[in-house]
Amino acid sequence: MADVTDRKLYLGPRLRVLRRELGLNQTRMAEELGVSPGYLNHLERNQRPLTAQMLLRLANTYDIDIRDFTASPADGSAGDLSEILSDPLVRDIGIARDEVLDVAENYPGVGEAIARFYRALTDLRRIPGDAVAGSAQPLLVAPLDWLRETIAKAGNHFADIDAAAEAIATDLPEDPAMLQAALRQRLKDRHGMAVQVMRADIMAGSLRHYDMHRRRLMLSERLSASGRLFALAYHLCAQELADAIAAQATRAAPPDEDSRRLIQIALTNHAAAALVMPYDRFRQAAEQSRYDIPLLIDRFGASAEQVAHRLTSLHRTGARGIPFFLVKLDRAGILSKRFDGEAYPFARYGGTCPRWDAHAPHGAGEMRRQLIETLDGRRFLTLSIGLPRGAARAGSVIALGCEAKHAARIVHADDIDVERDEATGIGPTCSLCERRDCPDRALPPVTRALDLHSYERTAAPFPFRRV
Repeated sequence: MADVTDRKLYLGPRLRVLRRELGLNQTRMAEELGVSPGYLNHLERNQRPLTAQMLLRLANTYDIDIRDFTASPADGSAGDLSEILSDPLVRDIGIARDEVLDVAENYPGVGEAIARFYRALTDLRRIPGDAVAGSAQPLLVAPLDWLRETIAKAGNHFADIDAAAEAIATDLPEDPAMLQAALRQRLKDRHGMAVQVMRADIMAGSLRHYDMHRRRLMLSERLSASGRLFALAYHLCAQELADAIAAQATRAAPPDEDSRRLIQIALTNHAAAALVMPYDRFRQAAEQSRYDIPLLIDRFGASAEQVAHRLTSLHRTGARGIPFFLVKLDRAGILSKRFDGEAYPFARYGGTCPRWDAHAPHGAGEMRRQLIETLDGRRFLTLSIGLPRGAARAGSVIALGCEAKHAARIVHADDIDVERDEATGIGPTCSLCERRDCPDRALPPVTRALDLHSYERTAAPFPFRRV
């Protein structure tokens, strides 16, 4: 220990990174280390050095290697940062080497962020030349966009994970209340994981938190019964299906660390849904009930959003369900989730059509049906459901849709004649829609020139020329 502790160690940024990786706030970490939150705050801000006693507490409490924690950063990190900052774009600033070393040693997250931006800039600089040469160089893709494309390519169906989760479900009860109790017991017996419901103020804004060192899963009292069931299934799958999930994530070939973490979480969520709503049993229930969503919610103890997600994943060969698309909208019309399905009628980028009823305010649990028609005459049935406050941002809506030809299989469309009933004309998104008579248009189409005259005001905003 002498070589580590015979000098003052100011390692605040590393301590802060460790705390965040463990998912702890300052109050909780201070309590576990037996110090005051104020003292921990001073340590993280480099206003106090880490003592030998504190290093030992960190090592014993969080099972870290002291030498790795206190080691100086590899020369490569400072060297890489120096190379980046010597780029002609910023070379004239003349950043001193001491400043570069300070960032590399004490603020590794900032260094990594700068490196990612520089990689993106380098790729962007190559794109025009590569495009002219017909290169297959991949364009930059944001992690969320990459995740969305990856799930879409798989049809939101991951056969190996589905089958593995279904196999676990055969050993568990079907009744949701009994299933929740069984999952708790299995986590305890097989994985030594205790489950505890905690007060919301103690959870400090988190809905669930897994303390990996105490092997304790803490659930907020604000979680609904469906939320608690799903959380238990998530952590059980994270333990028992880790290999299958990791293998699928590797096959997806995530381009960066953020994408890797996103696909890992998404696949674990998929496994949890497959455990709570096993494929064959869920698909049969959906077909027999004619996709009665409230019945499926009650039978499987799941939320409307969980059931909607599961309905988009029924693509097993020889046992397919209706090919639904799905979106999640807040009351401002912003999409936070989207699965295109086989026939998504809106633009892939940007918003949706304001004439779609999913934009209208919904009460929690309220379902609205709408027959919509695109510019090319295709018809779709959509079902939008208001989500309860606490499960999502206030006013959020989850919406499912499919081509109208599937409506006969859906109980919610029994009084709709998809061939003869009037359908609401919709467009992909305002900036791409060429429906001239739309009174709800927010923007003119980028594909047409405006046709404005001082002597005339049309009912539809932004009149434009036909050609």
